[in-house]
Amino acid sequence: MDKYIIGLVPGPVSIPEEIRRAYLAEFGSADLEEEFFELYEKNERALQSILGTKNQIAIMSGEGMSVLWGALKSAAGRGSKLLCVANGLFSLGFGEMGADIGLNVKTLNFGLNGIPDFNKVRETALRYRPDIITAVHCETPSGTLTPLKELGEISKEAGAILIVDFVASGCGCPVDVDDNNIDIGLLGSQKVLSMPPHLSIATVSDRAWQRISEVNYAGYDALKPWKDGVQNRYLPYTHDWHAMSALGVSLDIIMREGIEKVYERHERAAKVCRDGVKALGFELFPQNELFCSPTVTAVNVPPNTDWKTLNDKLRSEGVVLGGNYGPLAGKVFRFGHMGAQAQEGLVISALEALKRVC
Repeated sequence: MDKYIIGLVPGPVSIPEEIRRAYLAEFGSADLEEEFFELYEKNERALQSILGTKNQIAIMSGEGMSVLWGALKSAAGRGSKLLCVANGLFSLGFGEMGADIGLNVKTLNFGLNGIPDFNKVRETALRYRPDIITAVHCETPSGTLTPLKELGEISKEAGAILIVDFVASGCGCPVDVDDNNIDIGLLGSQKVLSMPPHLSIATVSDRAWQRISEVNYAGYDALKPWKDGVQNRYLPYTHDWHAMSALGVSLDIIMREGIEKVYERHERAAKVCRDGVKALGFELFPQNELFCSPTVTAVNVPPNTDWKTLNDKLRSEGVVLGGNYGPLAGKVFRFGHMGAQAQEGLVISALEALKRVC
């Protein structure tokens, strides 16, 4: 596979050398060594600080999708009622996943390029009385960012467990888990954390643990074993010590920079990107710029070209951006300015290349 000088794919992102080196060390068995559990607990404390929560955090092996499945199966028994708040491909996917595992699903579809109508969400939630409400904070295919405060308030009012996928936003902008009443918050290692797709992470509230205990789901992706697993020094499988070490390095990098400065860096890179593509005559995909995410910018492919041609030209310039999925395939492309890639200079270089090839 070719290597590109300017990589702005919206995940998996470029991996800094300092994080790469964490994979080179030799480790013992994570099942048996106290050092591993101490590292796990250190990483959990750092994640709690960054994500704004006192809730317990499960740090599991596997790519981010594994914890999306695990959260649903762990917190919603067969026949449970799921309200899927959808404004993009991944949030729609929550409803499809729920149906696949036998949940009664009601989906509110607000389209692909906006945010939910919270008045409609509230009215539906209070009438439907779901057991679970699902939403996605940053829709990477759409480049949108959904406000979380209203969702937390609605879920609490309706007595539902709120599951939020912040895989593409967590650590790059505030998610404030506790203030936003998020019961299960989901994060993956391959986005802002600038790691390979080796870890899936879940913040779990006391209410969610109670539901998880009642559902009693058993499976490789189950959350239940993580309630006491680290405390009892007994995990459900041999963990990925190398990835846990890399996570520690990633979190140290964030903490050294300072989380507020990290957020500001993402905002600056996003603004440079949005301003730059508009200056070149491109149109942003989100219907309102206020809906745009600080971690990814989605742009309409112009009518005078096609994505394959544009992508080939950019790659010949050493630039790799992100294509898209489903109904957005070939129509919308994306800049991933997240984690190690949230750099104004990197974005400017990509924009200069875009100008040369158009």
